[in-house]
Amino acid sequence: MEGISGVVSSSHVEPGSGEYERFRRLMTREVNAVVEAAYEYGASEIVVNDSHNKMDNILVEELHPKACLISGSPKPLSMMQGIDETFDAVFFVGYHARAGCSEAIMDHTYTGSVIYAKINGKFMSEAGLKGRLAGYFGVPVTLITGEQNAVRCAKEELNDPVGVVVKEAVTRYSAKVFPFDVVREKIREGVKKAIEDLSRFKPTVEEGPVELEVSFGRSIMADMALLIPGMMKKDARTVVYTAKDYLEAYKVFRAALAVNSGIR
Repeated sequence: MEGISGVVSSSHVEPGSGEYERFRRLMTREVNAVVEAAYEYGASEIVVNDSHNKMDNILVEELHPKACLISGSPKPLSMMQGIDETFDAVFFVGYHARAGCSEAIMDHTYTGSVIYAKINGKFMSEAGLKGRLAGYFGVPVTLITGEQNAVRCAKEELNDPVGVVVKEAVTRYSAKVFPFDVVREKIREGVKKAIEDLSRFKPTVEEGPVELEVSFGRSIMADMALLIPGMMKKDARTVVYTAKDYLEAYKVFRAALAVNSGIR
């Protein structure tokens, strides 16, 4: 949701805030723009997986009638629930940059407790982490929408998806935003490029074994992550796990966050 075109403030994305209801409607509108364009350019089936906060933000009664929605949490594959070998492409809509980026709206990596996450020594945003899960199933990421540094992260970490910059971040909480008619047309053109030549897109595949490294904001979080069999401590706040394949690495990453979900 942080990467949706009009979003710039924490109050826009936090359920219960005065602005949240307005911006979940804008999120739904932007998803519909993607779905509409995808069907225009040849899609035959679209699954939308709501992936922000408790993952029940999209207004089902306002969602495009040709889209299937996966809503709610927890889900075994979280932001990638529903992915399997039968899909031709994955679109990442409303994504944000990885933790530590400047000129990036609400940059973070999955949760605010993570300083960084690496796969085989390479820093990952959520796009990189999720895109590799798509790659595990042989599916390429062909589109990413968000502000300019969310797009940059995805292009660095994945096999060159089409990038659609729907706003231009100035700081963590400010951006140059565009009228929605402009955003809709940018999305339409991006979806066209992402679908019309699918054969040029390649899955991002991380061959096993896969090394996962996670650095937390507090040392107790690294200590708690050591409850996972096979997890090793690198330093006071950082843990490392070697997985047999990317699916295992992804599940261990989620488990490391889950055991720390109540710690502040």
